[in-house]
Amino acid sequence: MTTTEVSSPARRGLGGSADIVLAAALWGTTGTVRSFVHADPVAVGAARLLIGGAFLFAVALRGGGLRPLLARGTRTRLVLLLGAVLVAVYQTAFFSAVARTGVATGTVVTIGSGPVFAGLLSRLLRMGTLTPRWMLSTAGAVAGCAALTLGGQAAGVEPAGVALALLSGFGYAAYATVASYLITRGDDSRAVLGALFGGSGVLLLPVLLIAGSGWLFTGGGAAAAVYLGVITTGIGYLLYGRGLRTTPVAAATTLTLAEPAVAALLGLFVLGEHLGAIALGGLALLAASLLTLTLPTRSQ
Repeated sequence: MTTTEVSSPARRGLGGSADIVLAAALWGTTGTVRSFVHADPVAVGAARLLIGGAFLFAVALRGGGLRPLLARGTRTRLVLLLGAVLVAVYQTAFFSAVARTGVATGTVVTIGSGPVFAGLLSRLLRMGTLTPRWMLSTAGAVAGCAALTLGGQAAGVEPAGVALALLSGFGYAAYATVASYLITRGDDSRAVLGALFGGSGVLLLPVLLIAGSGWLFTGGGAAAAVYLGVITTGIGYLLYGRGLRTTPVAAATTLTLAEPAVAALLGLFVLGEHLGAIALGGLALLAASLLTLTLPTRSQ
């Protein structure tokens, strides 16, 4: 089964795209929540994946799709292991990039490069075609994301940090491609994500122990960790997995650029941050690009 743009009646509505945009909106709340937690950002990210991975794994067990998935054979188990490693790489590389080159540059390079890597992987692996609408929407969304993140801010750029951000963007696109491959061939999306994130949580457990876990035993730290793990990761990726059933991985990765838009709005209205004219223009361009990619055309 291919992942080309809308090619069946199931893809004519907004269902899959709406699920992915909603998931991205949940991910966009993570920065605001993290701002209230006094802990190493890498430790917070590791705890998020550990809790979220355990939640998704429990959902997969309850759904009954995990055993058939693992019974497919050695090749499938190796693909799942690769996906779990890619999730861990995406998470740790992102936080390392932010620590080296700043939040603005690290975020825009990671999130902006994700759709490009996803499109190239999709084309390379023959999982779909890159339509003119995808190219136009992705270019607009990446430009809007750059303007939104960097507009009005001074961003110190460090080559090593940029390289880590690119590695993070590739890790995100690659694990999304792995998930899309497994889901579109017929495997249960809950089982796939449960295996990927459950495995990545185990891989990052040593990172949490080394970075420090004392903050988890405070009221605010525990509440934040549960929200980040269960809501933004668990519920968010269940929505994302459901969306991948009917949405090409290249388009899905572009739609997740809604994440920085939500983060910017929360920063504006909750944290009292200021958005300049360039950033507001980037927000409008990003929204228009995502809308272009989400809405069906007449021919569809």
